[in-house]
Amino acid sequence: MRPAAPGPADEEAAIAAAETLLADPGHRDHPLRAALADLLAVHRAQQERVERLVRISDGYHSLSRTHSSNLTEKFERQVRRLEKLARISDLYQSNLRELTEALRETSLKDPLTELGNRRYLMDRLKEETERARRKDSPLCVALLDVDHFKQINDRHGHDTGDQALCRIAAAMRANVREYDTIGRWGGEEFLLLFPDTGEAEATLTVERVREAIAAIDLDLGHAPPLGLTASIGLTRQRSGETYSATVNRADDALLSAKQLGRNRSVVL
Repeated sequence: MRPAAPGPADEEAAIAAAETLLADPGHRDHPLRAALADLLAVHRAQQERVERLVRISDGYHSLSRTHSSNLTEKFERQVRRLEKLARISDLYQSNLRELTEALRETSLKDPLTELGNRRYLMDRLKEETERARRKDSPLCVALLDVDHFKQINDRHGHDTGDQALCRIAAAMRANVREYDTIGRWGGEEFLLLFPDTGEAEATLTVERVREAIAAIDLDLGHAPPLGLTASIGLTRQRSGETYSATVNRADDALLSAKQLGRNRSVVL
């Protein structure tokens, strides 16, 4: 059985979502923006053409009372054309929805590390804070900062710095649990979110991540391998506090880790 074509509500929702994304200045330089704008323009042109053909079809229908034989044949041809246009319109609508979804997903991803970006992390912090409050369950947050990252960029170049960030992202992915959230908070800082997790268990996870980062050796080709380390600040969200307060305390813990000599985790 052929699946039902998208209805007017689906079409209007897809168009509204596309227009919202195109109007957002944050997507102005996105590589998919031009394709989405072109597809929306083509869809509108096809819609106008369909409406024009429907009006013509209505005119032919009224004339068919006196010229039934010839006009019936013309009308049938017109219906076939309309059906073909409808199929094309369905295809454009499907592509429009797919592009809209792709643009939405890429707007939440850091292009270098392919981890969630700060916007994604803010959404997850809000969701997990509300869930922890509703279920009265523990929630731990950690901030991770790459030690001496500016020196890596200054001495070895930004390509090496980018490679370091990607290797660290891979180490994080390999050493957190499936339901944990990790992402790039900004620059050389990453945020880790541990739902339904107390301090003891979260500490074991961040230590595993820290040790995995310390085991990384970047091959520089012309020089000895470059080792990496990271400092981590960890905290548990307190009853009734906002996620911003929790993140700020994790940042204070991170500062303490750096002041104590780096390459360590501190819990506050």
